[in-house]
Amino acid sequence: METDGVTLHALVQGEGPLVLLVHGFPGCAYSWRHQLSPLADAGYRAVAIDCLGYGRSDRPLEQEFYDSEHARRQLLGVIDHFGDQAIVIGQDFGAQHAWNLAVRSEERVRALITTIPYDYDLAGRAMLGSRRTEPEGTPARPEGASPNSRPTERFAAMAAEHFVHFHYFQPVGPAEAELAPRLAEFLRRDYFALSAAGDLWSWTGHQSEGTGYLNALPPAPPLPWPWLSQAEFDRFVADFAHPDPARVLIGGLASYRAADENWRLGARWADHDVSVPTLFVYGEADPSFAFFPEWRERMERRVPGLAGIVEIASAGHFVQQERPEAFNQAMLDFLAAV
Repeated sequence: METDGVTLHALVQGEGPLVLLVHGFPGCAYSWRHQLSPLADAGYRAVAIDCLGYGRSDRPLEQEFYDSEHARRQLLGVIDHFGDQAIVIGQDFGAQHAWNLAVRSEERVRALITTIPYDYDLAGRAMLGSRRTEPEGTPARPEGASPNSRPTERFAAMAAEHFVHFHYFQPVGPAEAELAPRLAEFLRRDYFALSAAGDLWSWTGHQSEGTGYLNALPPAPPLPWPWLSQAEFDRFVADFAHPDPARVLIGGLASYRAADENWRLGARWADHDVSVPTLFVYGEADPSFAFFPEWRERMERRVPGLAGIVEIASAGHFVQQERPEAFNQAMLDFLAAV
């Protein structure tokens, strides 16, 4: 479908109120394969998009297409295509887009389900608002979200201590050259490292200088895994593949590179709370939560629409794929009540 000057591909199933499913990195519309039929069977129209830069959607190389305001307009175009309002479900970067949509276009979001805390995305302020909490000129701390310094300054502070992909992905070229020719190996290692059984934080044993992402990601066991078959993995590889190496991972890489611009854009809404009905569902072994200190207390304060927090055991970052039955039960119970 055409939206905000680009074309996005979607998987669509069912009829009824719109549920818009927004994936993260590394993912695609197929990341929601376990949710489409249950939503359709429950009387919803489930629409899982390939975000810009992924799968069968357009993959422009221009960085400006990937900031948070372009993403918001793209999602609004998808909602316009199907109706007036949507229930929005987001994971990883998709959670960032979902939170932003609920704050910046609240009237278009009927309800919200996310797997990453509000305002803790790569461009966030950790729910601390727009005002600095440290004096001007204080050196950037190695933290993922803050009102005090630009994201790339914080990423550089992390990288001074050890390898971190936030920093490694910033320049155009090195990540493309390393990962595009070894796409399947990268995806397999990254999926496993981010899962409940993985060890993402092994990267702290590597210095930034001279280290590529595949040096920092530990090897993954052979497929199949309990939550991912060989055929499913092959589908992900096929959805990422592209004849132009610069476009293979452009959706994800451009999202990391948009961090400073998104932080600048987000200042306007940094003091806005989230009022739409919201369910937060996360994997208890999600390694990314090490970036989110004090998330629960802050989210309970900043999200007055919060209807519940559901922790799913034996799930990591890909909670909707690793434990689909538990995720779907929480999702459908919440949707039945809104």
